[in-house]
Amino acid sequence: MRTRTLLITVSTALLTAGLAACGQEARGGSRYEPDTGKGATIGLAMPTKSSERWIADGENMAKQFEKAGYRTDLQYGDNKVENQIAQLENMITKGHGLLVVAAIDGSALTEVMRRAHDAHIPVISYDRLILGTEHVDYYASFDNERVGRLEAEYIVKKLKLGKPDKGGDPHTIELFAGSPDDNNTRYFWSGAMRVLKPYFTSGQLTVRSGQRRMNQATTLRWDGGTAQKRMDDLISKNYGSARVDAVLSPYDGISIGVISALKSAGYGSKDRPLPVITGQDAELASVKSIIRGEQTQTVFKDTRKLAARTVAMGDAVLNGRKPKVNNTTDYDNGKKVVPSFLLDPVSVDKYNTRLLVDEGYFTAGQLS
Repeated sequence: MRTRTLLITVSTALLTAGLAACGQEARGGSRYEPDTGKGATIGLAMPTKSSERWIADGENMAKQFEKAGYRTDLQYGDNKVENQIAQLENMITKGHGLLVVAAIDGSALTEVMRRAHDAHIPVISYDRLILGTEHVDYYASFDNERVGRLEAEYIVKKLKLGKPDKGGDPHTIELFAGSPDDNNTRYFWSGAMRVLKPYFTSGQLTVRSGQRRMNQATTLRWDGGTAQKRMDDLISKNYGSARVDAVLSPYDGISIGVISALKSAGYGSKDRPLPVITGQDAELASVKSIIRGEQTQTVFKDTRKLAARTVAMGDAVLNGRKPKVNNTTDYDNGKKVVPSFLLDPVSVDKYNTRLLVDEGYFTAGQLS
């Protein structure tokens, strides 16, 4: 009798252990439904800590998701695609309820997005559209084409260019674009070129380097050092005694690199002032540079509002509601048009940097 009881006990224990092991395998193999509703864990996959804006984005979303009753798993990929893929795979294995992904390379996540779909985990693409997969549910960003238009319109205004269909004294400009693996790059470029191309046609603007195509102007990983080296090369090969009048830069980090190159070439004095230099993201170093009269303009994108919008979208998805979107036509990732919510960017120069203080983005002390 004792032997039979012992056998039953052992068998029961083995069965329980087997079920537990199956349960673990099921979670890892994505055969169980992920956590949903309040208390679920949100996976936040950000690209890098090398830019202050991505640190702020990740921390803002983590705080706001936690305030809304969720747990968060915030990871930074160090601008290495393989790191981000491994982080996302781990989030899927753990059964997170939702993934929010700011892609390092928007075209490199097809397989891991399929795994998320198979695990019934919804995905919100954050600021950088994930490409080549139908397994991305929503996109939260800014009106990225408008960012490019704001930068180009500022150059047109500062150079006092005439009507785009009439000639005039030519001004020189050099063009920089974002990272070739970031889908936003083409939106920024497209918006800027819509404004600038008529002035190229009329002869009011000229690119002395001849590098007018986007693939000639891209800056891998948006790296300021890479931009500095390219600007050094552009100046030494194409300008000599000629002057650079404007630089289209799509991002503040690139702008800082461009300014360093220009200063090394003798720009920044009263006799040879810096050209008009645009930017994006209103990073603190660049805002201070604008106040000092170096960088000329940046585009302010209040990432706190983007984080809040993303949290609202995620909360809706996790609780069976349809998130609010305001664009269902423009963001085609090659496999589907992704329903999107776009926020409006704002142009900032030395005359309205106070806006950043009024909005609580920076303190007056930070800008002094």
